[in-house]
Amino acid sequence: MDLQYKPAMPADKTKGIALIGAGEIVEACHLPAYRLAGFKVVGIYDQDSTRSERLAEQFEIGKTYRSLDELLSDPSVQVVDLAVPAKAQPALVKQASAAGKHLLCQKPLAETYEEALEIEAVCREAGIKAAVNQQMRWSPAIQASHTIIQRGWLGELLQATIAVNVRQDFANWSWLRETPTLEFMYHSIHYIDSIRYLFGDPECIFADGARFPGQSCAGETRTLLHMKLPGEARGLIQDNHNHIAGSDDWYATYRFEGTEGIVKGTNGSLYNYPIGREDTLSFFSKRIRSDYWFTPSLEGKWFPHAFMGTMGELMRAIEEDREPINSVKDNLKTLQIVFGAYRSISEDRPVYLAEFEGM
Repeated sequence: MDLQYKPAMPADKTKGIALIGAGEIVEACHLPAYRLAGFKVVGIYDQDSTRSERLAEQFEIGKTYRSLDELLSDPSVQVVDLAVPAKAQPALVKQASAAGKHLLCQKPLAETYEEALEIEAVCREAGIKAAVNQQMRWSPAIQASHTIIQRGWLGELLQATIAVNVRQDFANWSWLRETPTLEFMYHSIHYIDSIRYLFGDPECIFADGARFPGQSCAGETRTLLHMKLPGEARGLIQDNHNHIAGSDDWYATYRFEGTEGIVKGTNGSLYNYPIGREDTLSFFSKRIRSDYWFTPSLEGKWFPHAFMGTMGELMRAIEEDREPINSVKDNLKTLQIVFGAYRSISEDRPVYLAEFEGM
């Protein structure tokens, strides 16, 4: 039952990629994924040159740029991978798009919805291809689930549930500990985007966010999000980063249900981040065999394998002259839910995505 869950690759892998940013996520995910995919990374730049030089040596990258201008003026660079915090992204997008470079933007795309709209307009007017690194869409579990749904094996979609209960104090990201908008903006944004990818855009949402007594982070670390999806479908995301017991009781699960079938499993990357383990998946469908659960083995993990998917989709969009499915324009809907969640918390009410139209 070929579930076609591995990322599709471009026919041409020779387009030059340069990275802006040399932080932990670049070392643990971006560069290992690009090496696995056989992509051509021509250079890297970071304000901390010691980091970029170390990663260049570790991953055999030919150039470490001394400045952003040097990177953007390099004709061997066709694609720029922005691996920076959201607050730095709008200015970098303007500079890179003006230089004619295609862009893989980091998530979240921006710290405000207005800035995100501006980024979309800048990229559109520059005529470049611009995608957002919402890579969970390409994790083995989500891609396999997408195949199952597209084949109609679940029937009419009814319920999407993602539940996470782990221990993560965000110690590796000091700047993240200081932000007042933490969990929805920087973590559950992945689950929001994945449910959108599988089930479509919700009409409205209701969110709640809370802290854990004595936590070191400024923002919310315990969240619930209810999504009213098209028709009778509903979505629920429950996330807690403050598990008080051992990792044997941690869980990171997903469950997608329809009138004809169910798919369920685990998101392996969260069980012992950043090492992780492979995703698991089980499904049954009355349209195939109503008394049997299929349990195919999935190869790969969210980190780093899914990062091949975001860059691969951007490169395929470039060579096919179309919008990437993870385009900046598409990502505006994900951000409407994220910013809608914070509006829901502050105003204690359901928020309709239509409230963001016409902004």
